[in-house]
Order: sequence, then structure tokens, then C-alpha cells
Amino acid sequence: MAETSSKACAYCGGGMLLVRAGSRFCSQKCGTYYRRKRNKLPARMAAGRRFVRYSAQKVPLTVGGRAASSTNPASWTTLDKARRARVGVGVGYVLGDGIGCIDLDDCFTGDELKPWAAEIIAANPDTFTEVSMSGRGLHVFGLLPEGAGRVIRDGRKIEVYSVGRYIALTGRRFGDAAATLRPLNLDPLDR
Repeated sequence: MAETSSKACAYCGGGMLLVRAGSRFCSQKCGTYYRRKRNKLPARMAAGRRFVRYSAQKVPLTVGGRAASSTNPASWTTLDKARRARVGVGVGYVLGDGIGCIDLDDCFTGDELKPWAAEIIAANPDTFTEVSMSGRGLHVFGLLPEGAGRVIRDGRKIEVYSVGRYIALTGRRFGDAAATLRPLNLDPLDR
């Protein structure tokens, strides 16, 4: 017999009839819509031809299985083709064309952001942020002019790139992060 709960569906907010412990959605339909919304990339990223596949060792690959290059557009493809390809283990995004990333590694203590990471996230609201492959880092994507990369290892593990690199996408949006791109604020990196 199903158990009635006052818990709300994570997608529509409606009441739930719990069939399974830990259920988050009132129906399979709401679960599907939620996952589609959560996996949505910002339109400017999704529309470009800047995608690659990557291997388990995080080596970029073409959809045909050859080595791809983060500096050779001939080895990149569309999001749709990259998602459909079965080469490698996932889809990567090649930075450039005004889109950059602040890569925060080892930025959680348990489920909480470390203070330095929380400051960077707070300075960059309303821009697409996803959890990294390790589950212990974040990728903060946004608008950033092309320039030299930057690596910070002062107790914080931060990398900033805007060209010549690719990021292994996970599709696991961080919290309620937006599916939009905003100019990246790098000021907290200098503290």
C-alpha cells in the first residue's frame, strides 16, 4: 500500500503519494521533465560547434574516436552529435568564443562549500555552474574574454581558462544554478 506524504514534488511542487522511500517526484513524467531541465546547457553554449567527447583519462576525442584538440575547430562538433556518439565516456566543451570557466577543485567540506569557494559562487550569481566529475569541485561557466589561463594554488585549488582548453561536462547543475551565462567576476581570486 502506498504511503501518503506532505512532501512536495521536486519538479511541480504538488503533493506526493510515496510509493518508494526517497521518492522526489510525484510521477515519472515530473522526474523526466526535471532531468531535462537540469541537463540543459545555456543556449549560447549549446548552439555552438565546440563539443568533443573524452576518454576515461580525460583525453579529448572526436566523435569518430581519434584524438581531438582544444585548439583545432576541425576536431569539434555540435552538442547533439557529441551526445549521440558512443566514443569515450562523456561530452566536453571547448572554451573560447567569449566563454570561459572558473574551475574549483576540492571546494567542499562534506556537503558545504569551503568559504573561499562560497565567495566565488556568491560573486558569480545567475551563471551556469555544474558539479565536476569528482563530485568535489565546480565548473563556473560564464562570459570571459580570451586570454592566458591562470592557476591558483594558495590553499585554494582554482584554475581559470577562456581559450585553448576543454572542460569535461557532467550535466549535474549545482543547486539552483541558472542555465544562462553572465560575465565572470574574477575579483575574489585576488583575495
